[in-house]
Amino acid sequence: MTTRLDGQLKRELMIERELYTLTLSPEGFTLALKGRRKGLDVVWADLVSGEAALATALNASLKANIRPNPAKPSSKDVAKLSRRSKRR
Repeated sequence: MTTRLDGQLKRELMIERELYTLTLSPEGFTLALKGRRKGLDVVWADLVSGEAALATALNASLKANIRPNPAKPSSKDVAKLSRRSKRR
C-alpha cells in the first residue's frame, strides 16, 4: 500500500559533489541548489502527458538556473590568505 502525498516532502540530494533540495508536492516537484529558492519546477501533469513532457522538461531546464557557480574561495579561505600575506 502506498501513502498519499498530501503536503510537501523535502529531501537533500548530492549530485556531482553539490547539494540540492528536492521538494515533492501534490502538484509536482522542484529541484534547486541547497539554500536557493529558485530551481527546476516540473508539474506532474506535464511529466506524464507524453511528448509534451519532453518539451516541458527541456524548457524548464533551460530556464532554471540550478547549476552551481564555479568554485569561489570561501570567506574563511580569503581570511586565511590575507593573514598569510600579512605575515610575509
